[in-house]
Amino acid sequence: MQVYCNSLTEYSRLQTREVKIGDLLLGNLHPVRVQTMTTTDTMNTVATVEQTIRCIEAGAELVRITAPSKKDAENLLNIKNELHKRGYKTPLVADIHFTPNAAEIAARIVEKVRVNPGNYVDKKKFEQIEYTDAEYAEEIDRIRERFTPLIKICKEYGTAMRIGTNHGSLSDRIMSRYGDTPMGMVESAMEFLRIARNESYHNIVLSMKASNTLVMVEAYRLLVNTMFEEFHEIYPLHLGVTEAGDGEDGRIKSAVGIGTLMEDGLGDTIRVSLTEDPEFEIPVCKDLVKRYENRKHHSPIKSLLNKLHIKSTQRSTGNGQQLTLPYNPFNYQRRHTHEVNNIGGMLVPVVIADFMQKEKTNAEDLQAIGYNYIETTDKWNIADSAADYIYTADKILDFHLPGTLKIICNVKTWLQHQHLSDIAFPLFEGVEYLDISEKSSRQNFIAIDVHTIDKKIKEKIFDLIATDVTAVLCLYSSNKHSMADVRRNIIELMERNIKTPVIICVESNCTEVDEQLIQFSAEAGALLLDGFGDGVWLMNDPKKMHNTKLSGRNYIPATNNHQFLNSTSFSILQATRTRISKTEYISCPSCGRTLFDLQETTAKIRAVTNHLKGVKIAIMGCIVNGPGEMADADFGYVGSGVGKITLYKGKDVIKRNVDSAVAVDELINLIKDYGAWIEPVSVVDLMEVK
Repeated sequence: MQVYCNSLTEYSRLQTREVKIGDLLLGNLHPVRVQTMTTTDTMNTVATVEQTIRCIEAGAELVRITAPSKKDAENLLNIKNELHKRGYKTPLVADIHFTPNAAEIAARIVEKVRVNPGNYVDKKKFEQIEYTDAEYAEEIDRIRERFTPLIKICKEYGTAMRIGTNHGSLSDRIMSRYGDTPMGMVESAMEFLRIARNESYHNIVLSMKASNTLVMVEAYRLLVNTMFEEFHEIYPLHLGVTEAGDGEDGRIKSAVGIGTLMEDGLGDTIRVSLTEDPEFEIPVCKDLVKRYENRKHHSPIKSLLNKLHIKSTQRSTGNGQQLTLPYNPFNYQRRHTHEVNNIGGMLVPVVIADFMQKEKTNAEDLQAIGYNYIETTDKWNIADSAADYIYTADKILDFHLPGTLKIICNVKTWLQHQHLSDIAFPLFEGVEYLDISEKSSRQNFIAIDVHTIDKKIKEKIFDLIATDVTAVLCLYSSNKHSMADVRRNIIELMERNIKTPVIICVESNCTEVDEQLIQFSAEAGALLLDGFGDGVWLMNDPKKMHNTKLSGRNYIPATNNHQFLNSTSFSILQATRTRISKTEYISCPSCGRTLFDLQETTAKIRAVTNHLKGVKIAIMGCIVNGPGEMADADFGYVGSGVGKITLYKGKDVIKRNVDSAVAVDELINLIKDYGAWIEPVSVVDLMEVK
């Protein structure tokens, strides 16, 4: 049975074809392999070898090296020989974009080559060309003629290949027929895969990378679905979010995209693309993989895919039966809910700050969640990333709150403070919602552990909330595979046409900050990308946490746990593009093609533009993905030569060959010219204390 995974409710790895990369086996339920890419000049043999060794010693099982020219490809032999001389036999991957001749050289040297179907034969000039079916077929024949020699070399030398589609570099031909869509990404790869299969070459891995996590996830799902329907088998998947950025945001964005797919059992190898030194990518990869190593493999026969009979999206299961789902996993649409106060409907998802373990909360404590009280003016400074609710458990705050912040407290505490009914709302723990008759006339939160709650009690709660326009569900699961458990219950709500808003609750017991980032991002992000969730509530126990082990020169950790949870919540919403609260940076991870210090420049641009809420700025090391990714960014800063920068508005070139010494200032001028600049101020929004 196949939609895009074995099960939507239980963890089960998707079985793919086995691929051999040197002595490394990938796919076919082998462990998920971690990899990275060097950032050195490929012609600098010593520097590339030494950086490769650092990556290997950090845990990389494959290392990719750019080969933009024939000379670079030829030098891969020197790099490989030196690595072998030093005792390192880790497979190497040549990264090819525009130069088929370089690919054919590299395929005789390294264990794997990566080709980008968007620019391996086709060119990208942002031209709209209408093709007849006959003309389109002629273009496919042209690709076959140019691509087949590489396939034959790979077969002869036992070299593996990754067909790696990038959302930012779809060819004009694909764009003309399919548009800038996940289906266009899939078809771009499938054209090359069909040619390879016709040559009986199967040592292939595929990827569908994008800087937009929603596009990336939908593309991978469509790819699996398309391969299964056409071939009745799946080739191994290389997962990655391209141009994720750096620091906390880069890690969260990668974990949202990669983690969403891994939650459903997809992925045979992963690469986390950070704008940092490549060895810093490996710990994030390893933490992602570790989450799924000990999860029980459930039989897909027991999966939700064989049980649902709903009136919505239909997909063939491959055996003549039709599977129906209440939502479309290939095309995002937010679940329809009614509004309860400021939650649900078409309102942006809310953020709940968890102060459950805080014994005494003062006004200054709210600074960690975006509220800064200014005593001299008796006003509140409210940040764009200010939480909407604060959970105080059995306590009530004894000071005036800013007007945008409301309290959630346990129902028994709320019953004792009903005079605060305008700012405080009760939380019922499961059966309490049935047993306690007195409720708020405006808003009632109901927390349910969907893994442990008695089925009959849950059914009664669902029956009651179906007609309660004040109810907001807070769903979580103590099951190890909690995301799918929560999703199963949201699907049940959709089956029953219950429009109650749902807060996604994720509790982490991990002891390391980076592990918590990954768990929060994967579990909450996966549900948000499916269109589920009207809010986020992240919880942890700070007493169990160790000091952060996040590394990288651009990472600045939160000053306290409440700030960490609040920042993570808003970053997840930003990464899923469900609530924009800050500037978004689409920043590539650097490689041997990079023409300036990408990390330093990214930090410099971030420092002067991070107040531009909702503006997307792409910072790209070279032109390989740069112009394409400009289509998803508002403004672009792209290396075009040594010490030279090209500036973009969207996908249009505005200024060429700007000296890098003044390029950041010119970027600011460009943003001003198009009316997107605002002057940074110390006070974002002042409100009178009510």
